[in-house]
Amino acid sequence: MNLHEYQGKEILAGFGVRVQRGIVANNAQEAVDAAKQMTAETGTSWYVIKAQIHAGGRGKGGGVKLAKNLKEVETIAEQIIGMNLITPQTPPHGKKVHKVLIAEDVYYPGESETSEFYMSVLLNRAKGRNMIMYSTEGGMDIEAVAEKTPHLIFTEEIDPTVGLLPFQARRVAFNLGLDGNAFKEMIKFVTSLYKAYVNADASLFEINPVLKTSDDKILAVDAKVVLDDNALYRHRDYVDMRDLLEENPIEVEAKAVGLNYVDLDGNVGCMVNGAGLAMATMDLIKQAGGEPANFLDVGGTADAKRVEAAFRLILKDPNVKAILVNIFGGIVRCDRVAQGIVDAYKNMGDAIKIPIIVRLQGTNADIAKELIDNSGLAVHSAIQFQEAADKVQAVLA
Repeated sequence: MNLHEYQGKEILAGFGVRVQRGIVANNAQEAVDAAKQMTAETGTSWYVIKAQIHAGGRGKGGGVKLAKNLKEVETIAEQIIGMNLITPQTPPHGKKVHKVLIAEDVYYPGESETSEFYMSVLLNRAKGRNMIMYSTEGGMDIEAVAEKTPHLIFTEEIDPTVGLLPFQARRVAFNLGLDGNAFKEMIKFVTSLYKAYVNADASLFEINPVLKTSDDKILAVDAKVVLDDNALYRHRDYVDMRDLLEENPIEVEAKAVGLNYVDLDGNVGCMVNGAGLAMATMDLIKQAGGEPANFLDVGGTADAKRVEAAFRLILKDPNVKAILVNIFGGIVRCDRVAQGIVDAYKNMGDAIKIPIIVRLQGTNADIAKELIDNSGLAVHSAIQFQEAADKVQAVLA
């Protein structure tokens, strides 16, 4: 589950991580009121207006701007709220901005210069360990840094059974070139950040930039946080942070009816039971010259109601030119699935205007094929994988 910046900072602050303070606003007037409140609480007279969407690179698209007075706060907030913000991480049409964060100006003058760093905590799946990735090149695209100057990226692998050790936090601060009070502050920052990552059951904490202020404080200016959906039962308060406006509406609808659905960019819809078979089916479609339009796992109960819900979800995608149903009848009998497909097809009337290829293999597969073939519906049945691939290829030709 992705979070907005202000939500991620809220979690970080709860674990003792120093963050750039801010107040979220839903319209221009709330933005002005938030700016006044920020001045009263922090003394700041300049404000950073940040679009809140689930995507990085907001500054490049005009979603992060500096306001030097309240009038500018109002003007900029009006410009950003409601805009379709396009960044390297959004769809081509961008994402609509529904709220902004009014944040304090932390780049205040002082005796020493400020410095920006990159830092993230994530899982190294290859080694089964958590990892802190960090760089002196904060504020830049970490991908570009990795490509052009890989020697400026450091990693610290952490055994999850032991946790972050003190010498590792010190090594992070040392590699970032810090000393004195900034060195001590970075140790506290890294320790608290890792604690937040573990205790929030996150899959990613990315802070870019981490700022060393002119008075040697270390704080998170931005926060990209992704929580593990499978652990949300332990964090009921985090569930309320889900912003459905930021998620794919078809995926939201699928979740509501208990279907596992991921929207893709192809032209062949998939309806499969089991994640492994779904992945194999997507490969099958590619080999047949098509592109999978979705990942859809209907699970072990493919009755008429569930199949109909799956069909309706797939057909919401105007790019879909055919649907491949690939069911292995282990837990569920193939003839019951076939009857569910026939019933769902009849219930939907003329809603289905594209070819459907059905491959049913397993218990009572022969009976299932007979049901499909004798239904009188425009459904192509198949038994073998290659046969299904050939039929997909034929309908796309």
